[in-house]
Amino acid sequence: MSETVADVGDGIRGHLGGTEERDAERRTFGARVAALRARRGLTQKELAARLGRTTSWLSQVERGIQPVNRLDVLHRLADGLGVSVAELRPDAPPPAEPVEGPLGDDPLNRARLLLSGHPALGALLPRPPASPSPGDPPLAGVREDVERVWSLAHGDRYAELGAALNSLLPSLERLARTAGKRERAMAYGLLARTYQALSAAFTRRNEADAAWVAADRSIAAAEMSGHVLDVFAGTYRLAHACLRFRRYEQAEHVARAAVDALGGSGESGGEAAPAPEELSLLGSFHLVLALVHARRGDRPAARRETERARSVARRLDGDRNDFNLEFGPTNVEIQAVAVAVELGDAGEALDTGARVDASALSAERRARLALELGRAHAQLRHVTDAVECFLAAEHLAPEMVRGHETARSAIRDLTLVAGRSAPPGLRELAERAGATG
Repeated sequence: MSETVADVGDGIRGHLGGTEERDAERRTFGARVAALRARRGLTQKELAARLGRTTSWLSQVERGIQPVNRLDVLHRLADGLGVSVAELRPDAPPPAEPVEGPLGDDPLNRARLLLSGHPALGALLPRPPASPSPGDPPLAGVREDVERVWSLAHGDRYAELGAALNSLLPSLERLARTAGKRERAMAYGLLARTYQALSAAFTRRNEADAAWVAADRSIAAAEMSGHVLDVFAGTYRLAHACLRFRRYEQAEHVARAAVDALGGSGESGGEAAPAPEELSLLGSFHLVLALVHARRGDRPAARRETERARSVARRLDGDRNDFNLEFGPTNVEIQAVAVAVELGDAGEALDTGARVDASALSAERRARLALELGRAHAQLRHVTDAVECFLAAEHLAPEMVRGHETARSAIRDLTLVAGRSAPPGLRELAERAGATG
C-alpha cells in the first residue's frame, strides 16, 4: 500500500476532528433530530417504535450522547422522520445508484420466479393416472440433490445453487403431489428442506421478500411431511426474513413462540430430556432473540438471550449441524460477536472473536465472523485491521460480501471514515462490493 498506517491514522484524525468537535457535532445532530421529530408531531416513543429501537436509545441520540455512525441506521432514522438523509445529515454520502441489469444477471432470479404463484398448477389437474413426470428423478436420488443444495448455500456458491434449484424445485413439487402415499411424506420433507435452503440464501442476499415466501413454503411442506421439527426449522428461516425486513416485533413473536413450544429458556426439566435436534433449534431461536434485542439497542435483553443460547450449547456434545443451523458453542460465540457489534461494543466483539476457532464450520460462518470483526475494527477506526478482515471475508464468501447490504454498509462506512486517506485495498474492495456511494 502507498500509505503507511500512520498516514491512515492522521487522515482519520483529520476527518473526525478532536473530541470536543465530535461532541459538538453529536449535540447539533441530536438537536436536529429532536426538531424534525417535533415537526412531525411524534413522541420519542412513537419514533423509536418506527425505528425498531428503544426510547432510551433515541433520547440519547437527541441529547448528543449516542452517535449515529452507521449509514443504514441514518437512512432508517431519515425514513422515520420523513426527510431525506441529506436534510438530516448534510455531510452524508449520496445513496448508491441501483444497478440495473437483465434478469439473467442474478443467479437466483430464476429461483425467485419459481416462488411466484402456485408451485405446481399442472400437477393439480385430473390426469389419470397421476404419476411423476418422466423427467423427475427417483426420491432416493433427490435426497443427495437436497444435501448438495445446502452445501452450495453454505459455500456461498449462488450461481451453482440457482442452477440446481431450477430443476430440483419443480420436480419435488410434482413428486410431492403425485407420488404414492408412502413416498409422499418423504417428498414433502425434502421439499421443506429445499425451501429452507432457498430462504437462507435469499436472507443472506438481503432479499427479504423472497426469503419470507420460501420460508412460508418450507413450513407448509414440513407440516405435510409430518416432520414436526422441520416446521420449527422453517419457522427459524421465517424469523430471519422478518429481521431482514426490520420487522423486529414480528421476528420476536416468531422466535418467542418457538422458544416457548420447545421448552422455555433451555433449562432442563420435565420427564424426558430434549433431543439434540430440539436443543439446536432452541438455541438458534435464542440467538434470533439476541439479535432482535441488539438491533433495538436493548443491551440487557440481548445479553440475556445470548447467555441462554450459551446455556443450551453447553448441553450439546460440541458443534452440530441439525437442520443446517450449525448450532453449537462455536456458532454461539460468532453470534455473540455480531450482537456486540450491533450494540456498538466493538472492544467486547474483538475480545470474543479472538477466542473463536471457526475452522470446522462452513465458509459462510467463517466469513460471517471475519465480516463482524471487520465491522468491530471499523467502529474503533482501525482501518488496516478492518480491511484485512473484510478481505478475508471476501476470500471465503465473495458473493456474500458483494451481495449483502450489511457488508456493503460496513465497507461504505469505513471508506467514509477514512476519507481521502483510504488505503487502495479498501477503495478496490468498495468498488467490487458496490459500496462507493
